[in-house]
Amino acid sequence: MEKLIRDLTMMLLHLTSWVEETPFGAVLRSWKGYSFETLNELEKEGLIEGSRRAKSVWLTEAGKEEAQRLLALYGLAGSVLTRQGNTRAEPEREKTKKMGDCP
Repeated sequence: MEKLIRDLTMMLLHLTSWVEETPFGAVLRSWKGYSFETLNELEKEGLIEGSRRAKSVWLTEAGKEEAQRLLALYGLAGSVLTRQGNTRAEPEREKTKKMGDCP
């Protein structure tokens, strides 16, 4: 069961990711709303990186390759679920109004 959770987490990190430009080049980022135990294991494997304080992680080259391998293994490669072409600079966020804001 742990391997399945690891595989699913890796695929979801990839599928829900966005491309973010950094001074060091483009990185594939994803929110880390998954089990910290699983995320820690993925980090130990060198598949993701990120600060403990950040709310997101980025996929390493090895992580991108592993996610694509897993998508193919589970029959999802080439499906509408794959994230090819998603080049948003950052994820879309809802704008919230504060009291006193003008319409």
